[in-house]
Amino acid sequence: MKTVVKIALLFTFAALLTSFATAETPGIHPAYLHALTDLRHARAHLDRWVPNGRVDSDESRAIRSIDAAINDIKQAAIDDGKPLEDHPPVDNNWSAPDRFRRALELLNSAYNDINQREDNKWNRGLKGRALGHIDEARRAIHHALHDRY
Repeated sequence: MKTVVKIALLFTFAALLTSFATAETPGIHPAYLHALTDLRHARAHLDRWVPNGRVDSDESRAIRSIDAAINDIKQAAIDDGKPLEDHPPVDNNWSAPDRFRRALELLNSAYNDINQREDNKWNRGLKGRALGHIDEARRAIHHALHDRY
């Protein structure tokens, strides 16, 4: 009987150690998940926050590119299941140039998060496409900044 109790305690202890060890282990692609947050936040700075209530063609092009990057990253990483509206708050009082600059900062952060070594060939293709979409979004925002401000 003592042996059975000792074995049960040993298994319980081993299970606890395993759960503690994996509790601190990040997901397979934590940088991708961080990039998704930055992409959603950048999108929020471009969508529905314009003073005149409309989104122009440059902003629309940037939003479409960000959406495409989000979709590619979700396929390449563990999808965190969060909607596009799940992002840090956006200050409604910012000027359009300030919103564009903040969106560029977030896109740069997302680009750096995604642009890491990838061993999975399938994910490398998705990663490359996502980086291309982020570049396109950055070009559209630069165009909007330089043409209007």
